[in-house]
Amino acid sequence: MFRARFTLLILFFSLIPISQSHAADVVYPGDRPFTLVLPNNYQSGTPAPLIIALHGYTAEAPYADSYFAIRKIADEKGILTVYPSGSKDSNGYLFWNATPACCNFDSSAVDDEAYLINMIDSISKDYSVDPARIYIIGHSNGGFMAHHMACKQSDRIAAIVSLAGATYSNTRSCKPTSPVSVLQIHGSKDAVISYTGGYLFGNAYPSARKTIDVWGKLNECGTTPARVLPRLDLDRKLSGTETTVLRYKGCKAGTTSELWTIDKGAHSPQLSDTFAQNIVNFLLDHPKKSV
Repeated sequence: MFRARFTLLILFFSLIPISQSHAADVVYPGDRPFTLVLPNNYQSGTPAPLIIALHGYTAEAPYADSYFAIRKIADEKGILTVYPSGSKDSNGYLFWNATPACCNFDSSAVDDEAYLINMIDSISKDYSVDPARIYIIGHSNGGFMAHHMACKQSDRIAAIVSLAGATYSNTRSCKPTSPVSVLQIHGSKDAVISYTGGYLFGNAYPSARKTIDVWGKLNECGTTPARVLPRLDLDRKLSGTETTVLRYKGCKAGTTSELWTIDKGAHSPQLSDTFAQNIVNFLLDHPKKSV
């Protein structure tokens, strides 16, 4: 078992405050501290979007910050950002208790859903957070956790971006009470979380296409998604515009369910300079609306 986990660790990893490039980096102390990054133009009383960025299995909060690289655009657009850390498993690796497949390999009782909701509540108490624009992005295990939150806390979450994650294999485990916009980004050559679905330690996870099909149904979208242009450049290692876009339309409350496929992309793509702009634009284009 340890050897299997160590192999998974190597593949996956392909609240210490970081650089003080903004008006303030606010550290919330406690058993699981986290850092809130305020944009330079933050004004109390003016509701601002909030983006929660979740790291993958074994990684830490600074990794999500540096990997997604959304600080600059978040500062320009007046977005609050927060980089929390998962809890440690028996091998000392940080994880999120997301879905049965990933990545609570010790069957821990940790409640990350409650942790993230308490974090949102704490930030909203201290700062002007727009409740209609609370978003989550996550890589790998963080992507699974983003799906978990969309399924379980749909009244609080407007939209998510999952990079190399997946939703629940058992669709009965995902029962949102409010539509949530979902963007699934996945490399077709992902050797860790397979684009076509698979198993982790005996627990199934769905394919990237199945993931958006589930959300297309939950959001009461049209019957089938359609290819849309333009293609995107999300991976600096791959030449040209390697990423295709598959989008559901006609969804409830202005939501969407989309799949951005990075052709020949790996589990941890070398994200392009346009990646952050693309995902932040997707999130801001999909605030929570009344149904």
